[in-house]
Amino acid sequence: MAALLVDGPDLLVEAAGELVGHGDIVDLLDRALVAEPPLLARDGGFVAAGYDAELDETRALRDEGRGVIARMQADYAARTGITSLKIKHNNVLGYFIETTAAHAEKMLSPPLNETFIHRQTTAGQVRFTTVPLNEIETRILNAGHHALEIEKRHYDGLKRRILDVAGPIGKAARALAEIDLAAALADLAAAEDWSEPVVDTSRAFLVTGGRHPVVERALRRQGSGPFVANDCALTGEDTPAIWLLTGPNMAGKSTFLRQNALIALLAQAGSFVPATRAQIGLVSQLFSRVGAADDLARGRSTFMVEMVETAAILNQADDRALVILDEIGRGTATYDGLSIAWATLEHLHEVNRCRALFATHYHEMTALAGKLTGVENATVAVKEWEGDVIFLHEVRKGAADRSYGVQVARLAGLPHRVVERARVVLEALEEGRPRCRRAEGADR
Repeated sequence: MAALLVDGPDLLVEAAGELVGHGDIVDLLDRALVAEPPLLARDGGFVAAGYDAELDETRALRDEGRGVIARMQADYAARTGITSLKIKHNNVLGYFIETTAAHAEKMLSPPLNETFIHRQTTAGQVRFTTVPLNEIETRILNAGHHALEIEKRHYDGLKRRILDVAGPIGKAARALAEIDLAAALADLAAAEDWSEPVVDTSRAFLVTGGRHPVVERALRRQGSGPFVANDCALTGEDTPAIWLLTGPNMAGKSTFLRQNALIALLAQAGSFVPATRAQIGLVSQLFSRVGAADDLARGRSTFMVEMVETAAILNQADDRALVILDEIGRGTATYDGLSIAWATLEHLHEVNRCRALFATHYHEMTALAGKLTGVENATVAVKEWEGDVIFLHEVRKGAADRSYGVQVARLAGLPHRVVERARVVLEALEEGRPRCRRAEGADR
């Protein structure tokens, strides 16, 4: 393998070199161990035949003794005329002859009582032994114990030999992991048409034709059509670069956020990425606040968990961070949520000064793009057709003016009466909805 990788990346060439030089220990284990050893050493049977002549002889004696037991049972059955007679074994009595109580009288009477020695009577069964049976039992037990002792001795010796080369084995394991990961990522890149990203020390985040690898494969498996690729450009070098993403439910905002975070992660891990082209400037931290979850055991509601995670982001993210935030403030009253989302975006822009994708249904926030130099509006396009909403899954520059929540509710199967009533209430609310003013000091 090392010869095949002389012209490869330094990491893989070095890894391939760690896989050679283990011939002695490999040959030893191949000779010493069976192909499928038992789980526990105490069970024995793990040393291969032919490795130790003494062990082979002891095993033969043990196995021969078992054959003698079988022949002895047939002989005793013939001598007594009791075809149901069996020779059995347990840990208390060892080997014993067992027959039914109905046949026991025959074995307890002359002349058979001179051969068969009574040992135990149970409900419905009587147990006997004989002098030859005791003798063969001793031979079998001694051979079995001796064989196990020999195997344990070999186990200790093999263990010491392995520990002597534990360092090189550990390096080989790490090398194999590196090669396995690189090969898996290469295979994935070739099969899924991924491209090599440019990873540099800039603050650029430019993705052309980006895709979500998991969603794309799921769509293909379901025969649901191709994944709609999208671009992302967070280009601020000296200023924050934040996209404020609006658009309806089910349009793909969360998918867009996550696919760009995955592309950043894959690129910095050394992988090709699911995109036509990508330039990823150094990402020091990757923060995600996506989805709804509670922590009832610790007394935290869904909204509280959301706020705790958002607080962690705002308190830690630096100007090299990449942040994805989805629906901040949705777990509380509308104006409370809007005010928190508004202030969070301002803080990301003015204090954290990081790259971010911020998805929201608070369309009032789109006004921030005209006031904050590092914020741009983007929206996921939809099309209305005969009262239905068609999701195009295309991310475009601009802002959405509505969320199509009522239409999505209808698609989900809400009763017609509920959907129509929701339309009426929505129209009434929108007629009286005030506009949100810019927070004081946000133009700094």
